[in-house]
Amino acid sequence: MCTHELVSQFQEAILKARLEKSRLQIVGGDTKAFLKPNVPASLTRLEIGDYQGIVDYQPSELVLTARAGTSLEIINETLAEQGQMLAFEPPAFGPSATLGGIVASGLSGPRRPFAGAVRDFVLGCKMINGQGEALTFGGQVMKNVAGYDVSRLMAGSEGTLGVILEISLKVLPVLKEEKTLTVAMSMESALAQMVALRSHYLAISAVAYECGRLRIRYSGSKAGVLSVLDTSLLSDVRIDPNQNYWHALKEQRADFFQTTEDLWRIIVPPASPVLSVSGDWVYDWAGGLRWLKTTAPAAVVFNAAKAYGGSARLFRSTQQSPWPIQALARPLAQLNKRVKVAFDPSELFV
Repeated sequence: MCTHELVSQFQEAILKARLEKSRLQIVGGDTKAFLKPNVPASLTRLEIGDYQGIVDYQPSELVLTARAGTSLEIINETLAEQGQMLAFEPPAFGPSATLGGIVASGLSGPRRPFAGAVRDFVLGCKMINGQGEALTFGGQVMKNVAGYDVSRLMAGSEGTLGVILEISLKVLPVLKEEKTLTVAMSMESALAQMVALRSHYLAISAVAYECGRLRIRYSGSKAGVLSVLDTSLLSDVRIDPNQNYWHALKEQRADFFQTTEDLWRIIVPPASPVLSVSGDWVYDWAGGLRWLKTTAPAAVVFNAAKAYGGSARLFRSTQQSPWPIQALARPLAQLNKRVKVAFDPSELFV
């Protein structure tokens, strides 16, 4: 089936749902369904996985445009052939992950604080809103200032604003050499070191802390990194040439994530101290992203994150839905509502 026919089908499904006052769940590769545990299983699914293909790729311009159903694996392979990459290191969580899914989920990997988030690489998009209208925002150039940067609203929207059809992304060259420095230290000491590392212009691309070891991925000299660290706190310094740790962390394949306890994703300012919630922790994004395994009540986790201007989300759990959701601050909730009304006035998409 040609792409125009697929778009027409999407529009017809949206208009039908609007007429029947029913609701839709947009589905691509379905690798991130766990992010929406409170969506009823009986909801009508709008499958967009067949809407795929790379529309345009200009390696010299560092820009790629592809349809939302395009496999993330194919995109990564295409970029790798030209020595390029998606610098925000999106997690796939499965072989069927799609471009639309990684943008809609808004999830970024360990490189995020040093290279940027998903939204920072979105240049333009095509979409269908809740009224069945096909819309185009942005473009395929890095300097596009015509009107509001609406296309970046798609990053993290989780399919609640409309059907993403195409996305144009900025890509970056692959770093020629990367190594990981690991240093044994306490969690409190690691937090101080992570703040220091963020303030220096070194060739650092990831910083994490797990099981008593601070891990620093860099593409420069070992001496350059050590010059920033407080050497009085250092012991058992190692160089690990194997980069598998970062992939396992991004895809949640590390032993830490194999659990039946509640797994929380907590975003706080990186300089925030250790949060007072019992459980096991892994720090990513140089302290800005914190994963927590705990049996503590949701209210305890929410309050701990909120105390430092952060937010918490139950990411994986064995408990029955509905899962608890942290309430947004009133100004942000009102802004979200206005955006939702502008794109999806009938509230079709969930």
